[in-house]
Order: sequence, then structure tokens, then C-alpha cells
Amino acid sequence: MNQFRDLTGLSSFDPNEADKFKDDPLFLRSVARTIAVLSAFQSARHPLSLTQLATASGLDRSATQRIVHSLLKLGMMTRDPEDRGYLPGLRILDMAHDFIRLNPMLQRANPVMLELRRRVRERVDLSLFDDIRVVYALRMPSKHEVFSATIVGHAVPTYCTAGGIAILSRLPDEQIADIVNRSDLTPFTPYTITDLDGVMEQVRATRQRGHSVLCRQLLPHEVAMGAPITDANGAPIGAIHIAGNLQEWTAESFSDSFGPLLENAARTVSERPQPSDGRNSPAL
Repeated sequence: MNQFRDLTGLSSFDPNEADKFKDDPLFLRSVARTIAVLSAFQSARHPLSLTQLATASGLDRSATQRIVHSLLKLGMMTRDPEDRGYLPGLRILDMAHDFIRLNPMLQRANPVMLELRRRVRERVDLSLFDDIRVVYALRMPSKHEVFSATIVGHAVPTYCTAGGIAILSRLPDEQIADIVNRSDLTPFTPYTITDLDGVMEQVRATRQRGHSVLCRQLLPHEVAMGAPITDANGAPIGAIHIAGNLQEWTAESFSDSFGPLLENAARTVSERPQPSDGRNSPAL
């Protein structure tokens, strides 16, 4: 048995998530059930049968059948061409497109990312912070790529990735410990960080340097750097990262060559602090 994880992706779906809102009179459990069925595909490797959708979503087969039927009619789900089960429908892409084009931070980031990619000529990504995972929202590949490294929406752990460590560097130590303790620490390679001490070592180095530099965490040949994107209050909301190949770069040369460009790009995309209204400003 392979002792390492693959790059399939990290699901955000929790079958019991709707229970947190059971006392909310405006919360529609029917919507939650529908999202549960759609979210079943997050960890799938192939089309899913009705039984598999029911099991993954935590619903009974009858409720799953009605939801699947409705989603098929609305174009949100489709049958596999070889009739092996169900797949997400084309209209799911409309929603992903709307998210990317309407998100203010991603609007700011697009020209910055294009210019960064032009200058570094390596893979450039932007990820969004989602607790124990980061989710890729913009991806600009290089000449060396695996398929998963080109897909928008792909998610990877926060604790062992360049973007994730950059994000963690802007959080309090106790919050970092909580995220690591709730993460699946199964390694992706023989070099993947697998404990809190290792994470904190990288966090401290990132705080001092201004950007993270990690090697061989997800892929055995990869060196990657990350710099945090922050909101107007200074809280991390995402990261920009650059990835290269260790056959062409050392960690030090990669950092020296591109670190300042990366940090400047992340600062440009970050939200500016809100200006004071002057009520607390000292008199001139």
C-alpha cells in the first residue's frame, strides 16, 4: 500500500455541516441537502452512481434520487457519456466563472498575476484561504506541469504548502496549532512536513524572510514560494505562489531571484487599510 497521499484534492464537504444551523429559522435544509449531493464529487475519481451519491452525501436513496432528478433537469448534473453514473453538469462552470469574474480581489489580481508570470516564466498561482485547506482560484502554468497543477478549484492542505505557510505566518500561533491539529498529516512525499514543530519552523522563517520557501512538499521535484494576501484589517485571505523545478533551481537561488517580485505582487493585490475618519487623529 502506498504510504503517501496523492494530489486528488482536499474536500471541504462535511455531511453534518447543516446541523450547525438547526436553530436558524431562515436556514433551508433542502438547499443544504442539494449542496451535499453536489459536494459528493469533491473526492470522486470517476462518475458516481446514485447509491454512491447517497452514501457520500449522507442522505437516503429516495431523497438523493429526487435531488439528482431535479439537478439533471436544471443542467447542474449530467449522465456520464458511457452511462457509468453521474457527473457535475455544464452549468456548474457558469458559477465558477461568476465567482472568478465578480470577486473584487481576483479582479485586482489578474493583471498583477499576468505581469508576474511574464517576468518569472514559472508557474504562478493564487490561492484562497479556507481553514485547513487553500483553494487555487487563478493558475498560470509553466512548461513543467502535472494535470492537477493546472486546475482552478483544486485544493491542497494549508499546513504543508508554500501559500498555506505564507498565510499561517500572519496568524497567531494558537490558531496555527489548531489548524495543524485538525489536518490530515499523511505526507505527499518523503519530505512533507508532518508535525506542528516542522510547520512552526517554516512559519518563523517566513515571518523573518517575508515569503515562504518550501521544497518537495507536494511533488518530489518542486520548489515553491508563497506570499500572503491580506484584507483591510491585515488578516490573511489568500496567497500568491511561484513554483519551479529543483533540477533548475536551488531553494536559495529561487528565493533570491523571485522573492521581492512575489512579495510586491502580494502587497499590490492586498486590500489597503481603511483611512481613519480623523476623530482619533492628534490635532495638528
